[in-house]
Amino acid sequence: MFPIILKKHNPNYKDWYEEEKQRIIRHVKPENIVRISHIGSTAVEGLAAKPTVDILLEIDGACSVSEATEALENLGWGLMSRENDPVKLSFNKGYTPQGFADRVYHLHVRYFGNWPELYFRDFLKAHPDVAGEYERLKLKLWKQYEYDRDGYTEAKTDFIKRYSDIAKIEFNNKYLPER
Repeated sequence: MFPIILKKHNPNYKDWYEEEKQRIIRHVKPENIVRISHIGSTAVEGLAAKPTVDILLEIDGACSVSEATEALENLGWGLMSRENDPVKLSFNKGYTPQGFADRVYHLHVRYFGNWPELYFRDFLKAHPDVAGEYERLKLKLWKQYEYDRDGYTEAKTDFIKRYSDIAKIEFNNKYLPER
């Protein structure tokens, strides 16, 4: 019902992100939000992507996770998974009994940190050759893993980790929280 779909980059992704970001800001206590970022392939102009806008919501360590979860669920976000140590929550929006809605989102909620997704996004933006290589990898894996999201994600992991690690060095750990 929810196969892997890859599409040409949609220039509306950034607007969809901004609209959803503003909804989150209005409903989650502002003092609990440290940073909200558009991540994933939809954040990289020109890159083919699953038509799913990925958002990273970084919360303050003193934030009540259950309170934030309740606020997000009241906004229509469905909790997909939860890890407690460290806190990692995954929500989705736009999955319906009939299939995908017009707009589909994944929301990753974590404590403020030096997350590799931020570096990978920035590296792809700064290095179009690597972005092209990543797109070719995704297109190659697409049909093989069309109905296996976990397999598709796992098959990309080494590539993503390699360039995220390089990016942390190149960008001098710019997302590392100050101590």
